[in-house]
Amino acid sequence: MSRQDRNRQQLVGRVADALRARIQAKPVAGPGRVRRRTGLDLRRRLMIVCGALGLCSLALVVRALDVQVIHNDFYLQQGQARSLRELPIPTSRGMITDRNGEPLAVSTPVESVWGNPKELLKNPARIPQLATALGVPPDVLERKLSQRSTKEFLYLKRRVSPEQARRILALDIPGVFSQREFRRFYPQGEVMAHVLGFTNVDDRGQEGLELSFDHVLAGKPGAKRVIRDGQGRIVESVDLIRAAQPGQDLTLTIDRRIQFLAHRELRNMLLKSGASSGSAVVMDVATGEVLAMVNLPSFNPNAVDMGNAEAHRNRAVTDVFEPGSTMKPITVAAALNAHLVTPDTRIDVSPGYMKLGRYTIRDHNNYGVQTVTGLITKSSNIGAAKLVARMDDQYYYDFVKNFGYGSKPGSGFPGESSGVLAPPARWSGTTKGTMSYGYGLSATPLQIARVYAALGNGGRLITPTFVKGTPPQSRQALDPAVAQDVMRMMQTVTEPGGTATQAAILGYHVAGKTGTARKFSENGGYTRRYLSFFAGVVPVKNPRFSMVVVVNDPDPSKGYFGGLVSAPVFKSVMDGALRLMDVPPDDIDTWMAAQAKAQHASELRGEDGPVLPDASAASAPLAPAAATATAGAVAAPLPAPVQGGLR
Repeated sequence: MSRQDRNRQQLVGRVADALRARIQAKPVAGPGRVRRRTGLDLRRRLMIVCGALGLCSLALVVRALDVQVIHNDFYLQQGQARSLRELPIPTSRGMITDRNGEPLAVSTPVESVWGNPKELLKNPARIPQLATALGVPPDVLERKLSQRSTKEFLYLKRRVSPEQARRILALDIPGVFSQREFRRFYPQGEVMAHVLGFTNVDDRGQEGLELSFDHVLAGKPGAKRVIRDGQGRIVESVDLIRAAQPGQDLTLTIDRRIQFLAHRELRNMLLKSGASSGSAVVMDVATGEVLAMVNLPSFNPNAVDMGNAEAHRNRAVTDVFEPGSTMKPITVAAALNAHLVTPDTRIDVSPGYMKLGRYTIRDHNNYGVQTVTGLITKSSNIGAAKLVARMDDQYYYDFVKNFGYGSKPGSGFPGESSGVLAPPARWSGTTKGTMSYGYGLSATPLQIARVYAALGNGGRLITPTFVKGTPPQSRQALDPAVAQDVMRMMQTVTEPGGTATQAAILGYHVAGKTGTARKFSENGGYTRRYLSFFAGVVPVKNPRFSMVVVVNDPDPSKGYFGGLVSAPVFKSVMDGALRLMDVPPDDIDTWMAAQAKAQHASELRGEDGPVLPDASAASAPLAPAAATATAGAVAAPLPAPVQGGLR
């Protein structure tokens, strides 16, 4: 054995001896000792566990106290956000009435059915049943719900009757509810459509006076807090946040009866003449109140589909036309106001045509020498051009401008047009001449009615209004004496020999002026299509009404002169309006003569009792040729040479 091996064995032996000595020195534990140490360990562990559980319970109690009592605002807010809702309280829109209190626009209660897409999509088997009740294809409804699957609100059908809404809710489909709304109803339908306008599905004004006075009519919706359950149903109303304020009622200057008359007569004339459209405006001369405003074609504001949007436009306020011969009384007034002529000044208009720059203007006939009054009676284009040639350009422009041409009338109606009146700096060599008989400027029917009301109101130009009770705003635009002269001159237009005998009204003196203007072509120049006008004031001695009738594009084969197309509409409407408003006649002699003639004819027939004269007795019947000769005036600047003439 080597030395190294002996050393290893000695080391192992020493280690073994040390282990044996340590084992022999450690005392042996008896059973009692073991039980005692085990008992101590269990008790200590139990106390530790109980202490830990007690601390946890205390922490939970403290946390609950903090959450529910001390700092509970946040969690109350979160809980209420899931159950407490703020709902709007709808309010009715103010009623619109005519000047006599007759309702023109009222709001009726309706229901709108809505749903919670999340709830509805949880019950796909009920969707076809709901679609049938709503009257829509099931696939369309399912697609809408899928597109808004993350939302909690979707209108299913708006503005239905309460009965229909109750039938839908009776199906008890989860996630389907209804809410109260209001829908606008217009008793007069298309007769008042352009004046009133209409509202949208949210009951907000979109056109007409509904739009102009939306801030007055709309009112202010209220609000309330309610508690909803998990299905979205209202469990309890908590409190009222804000009471609903109904919209204010609006009383218009419109007279429903005159409006109906104007609509009926204009419609009949459009059918008779084959015209494409027309407008009529009736104003109170003294107050500027618009008593009637009609446009055709019209639309039904009660219908879901209100037809062509083009028909929604109020042409009497928004559309501009060259006024034609209705401009001649203004030209004559300008000459009288400048003391250039008197009503009896004689002017030679022969031979019936005249060179004006590169144009040749014509009268219907060769009227020879006429007084200034005769120029109005016969509607002479040449006479008007010769009168305006005596005036300074700036004077004539200022005079026409002072009558409101080229400016908005100020009625407040939405979309109101100012027309076109170019300043002298933009005139060509013939502009002033053509303006004298109604070309080279444009105006709306409302503007023309306003101008003629000023002639009947002693020269005071008054701002038109649609709201009854509005204080009249006016200014003096013409000397009262000149205005009276022009009124007497226009009276001859409706008397025998004038161009508008069909506008005469039995028992009343009527002052007016016809106009027949060629329509401007988009390619330049003037077409063979026409605008037929009549503007008048009645009665002459104590003017009450101003009315303008515009008939657009009548069939030339059926007649297109203003005296044939527009004047009869004026006569029919004003004849009814004068009686409806109890306006006393100012031509008793003619009425008495017609009554005596009618009574005599009745006696010859062997009839007894009083007889009312026929209204047609206001003017003698005309032969066809004579009627054509006195029908009106057309005065488009035509390229020379031109054969024949137009009035």
